[in-house]
Amino acid sequence: MRLVWLELVDFRSYRRLRWEPVSGVNLLVGRNAAGKTNVLESIGYLATLRSFRKVADSVLVRTGSERAVIRGKVEGARTSALIEVELPVAGRRRAQVNRTRLGRLADLLGKMRCVVFLPDDLDVVKRGPSYRRDLLDSAAVQMWPGAQRDQQDYERTLRQRNILLKQMGWRADTVSLDVWDDRLAKAGGRVVARRKATIAALESRAGAVYRSVSGDTTRLSIDYRPTWSTGRAGTTEAWGDELRAALQAARPADLERRVSTVGPHRDDVALMLDDRDARVRASQGEQRSLILAVRVASHRAIEATTGESPVLLLDDVFSELDNDRSTALAQALPAAQTFITAASVEDIPVEGRRWSLSGGELH
Repeated sequence: MRLVWLELVDFRSYRRLRWEPVSGVNLLVGRNAAGKTNVLESIGYLATLRSFRKVADSVLVRTGSERAVIRGKVEGARTSALIEVELPVAGRRRAQVNRTRLGRLADLLGKMRCVVFLPDDLDVVKRGPSYRRDLLDSAAVQMWPGAQRDQQDYERTLRQRNILLKQMGWRADTVSLDVWDDRLAKAGGRVVARRKATIAALESRAGAVYRSVSGDTTRLSIDYRPTWSTGRAGTTEAWGDELRAALQAARPADLERRVSTVGPHRDDVALMLDDRDARVRASQGEQRSLILAVRVASHRAIEATTGESPVLLLDDVFSELDNDRSTALAQALPAAQTFITAASVEDIPVEGRRWSLSGGELH
C-alpha cells in the first residue's frame, strides 16, 4: 500500500501543497515548526478521518480560512482509491472515495492503512487505561474494519444507558435497564473479543521486536484486565454473558452513582516486562523500547491479517532514542512506504529520499 500523491489546501500551516512521495522511505527534514508533523497528520487523517494529535477538525483549518481540504491517491495490491476530505470551520466534514460521498466511516476503512510512531507514544505506557484500550481498539479496526461498528455500537449503547441512569437514578425503570443491559452486554462481548484477538496478534510479534531493540531476553506480554470478569471467557458470547451478569450485580451501585460502573470502557491493559508492570516498574528506556516494539508488531500483524503493508509514519522518533536503540529500530522497520520527520538528516539512521521543508514547500 502506498500514497501516490497528496494535496493540501488551507490545512494547518499550508495554503496549498501538492506532493508526490516516493514508494520507499521519505525523509522530511526541516527546522522546528516548519510543518513536518502537519504533513504526517494529513496522511493519517486520510486513513482514519481523525487527527493522531486528537484535536477537533476545526483546529486543522488554516487560520483565516473557512475550510481545509485533504486529497490523496492511494494504491494497494488489488485496488486504488482517491480519498478527498473537506473540513469546514463550522458544520460537518465531507468525505468521499473515488468521487462517491461517504455515508459512514466504515466505508473508508481499509482504503488506506497506516501505523503511526509519535514522541507522545510514551503516554500509552505511562498514563491511564484509556490510552492502552485505544491502542488495542485502533489496531483492531485496521485488521478487521468491522471492529469499528462494534466499538460504535458499544459507545452508543453506553451513552444511552448512562443518560437513563443520570436522569432517573433510583427511579429508572427496571425493564428499560434490562433492555440496555442486554444490548450493552452483546456489544461489549464483541469489543472484548476483538481486544483479546488483537493481543493474540500482537504479543509474540512485539516480544520479538522488543528483544531486538533492547538487546536483552526480557519477555514482553500484554495482559487484559477486565474489572468485571475472570478474563478467561473463550468466546464472544461468553464475554457477553459475563458482562450481562456483572451489569446486574453492579446495578445498585450504578443507580446510586447514576453511571455505568463496569464494562469494557473501564478495563485496563497491562504491558508487562517479565513479571513487571511497565507503567510503574520499568525505566523510561524500557518503556520507549516497549511501545516501539508494539507499534512495529501492529504493522506486522495488520500486514499478516489483510495482505496489505500499511504506510509507516514516524514523527521525530529517532531523536528520542540513544544510538543503539535508533539503530535497532531502523533494522526492525518493515519494508513499506515510510515517512520520517526530523530536524536534521543526521538524526535519521535510515536511507531514503530526502525532502527539505521550508516556506510551506517540499523539495
